[in-house]
Amino acid sequence: MAVTLLIIIVTCGISLMAMNNEELFAKLRFNAYDARHSNHWYRFFTYGFVHAGYVHLFVNMFVLYSFGVIVEMYFKVYFPGKASFYYILLYLGGVILSVIPSFGKHKNDVFYNAVGASGAVAAVVFSSIILYPTGKIFLFFIPVGIPSPIFGILYLAYEYYSSRNSKDNIGHDAHLWGAIFGLVFTIALKPDLVMMFLRQTGLIR
Repeated sequence: MAVTLLIIIVTCGISLMAMNNEELFAKLRFNAYDARHSNHWYRFFTYGFVHAGYVHLFVNMFVLYSFGVIVEMYFKVYFPGKASFYYILLYLGGVILSVIPSFGKHKNDVFYNAVGASGAVAAVVFSSIILYPTGKIFLFFIPVGIPSPIFGILYLAYEYYSSRNSKDNIGHDAHLWGAIFGLVFTIALKPDLVMMFLRQTGLIR
């Protein structure tokens, strides 16, 4: 929980400062054109710590807290002594890697911008799914919990479809690749999780 809370505090602090400082906001957001043509490679990192508004910030941080505490708990069990280090790698890897597809698409588009920790949060959520497959996910508009593996499948399918068809200005690519990174990274740390996942979900005996 300690690392999750630290990330939330830092992100909230930077986001609130950027919301009240247009120059800072413009400097920190991900602009693919500037990253490519002005060597602003730092934007691959800093964009994850600024948000478009209070609701955007609250939702990302609420979800991060809800699932981050689970991931931290399991990392401490599976990786004693390295749990915090691996958790930070998971989160920052989600920030950086989730935006690479958008960079490839928009590196010559001066008007494309992106902000928010959604890709990193998706990495944490999907890490929690592989770590705790018997858990349930509760959405605001659904009164019953959705088994986390089913939610994961539906989420990936939705983001995959939306990344190719939606024009709603939401970073579906970042959500999709952040989620995939979270799964792959966690399994790479502990390959036994695949068999544990299959047994706990009843897919094998």
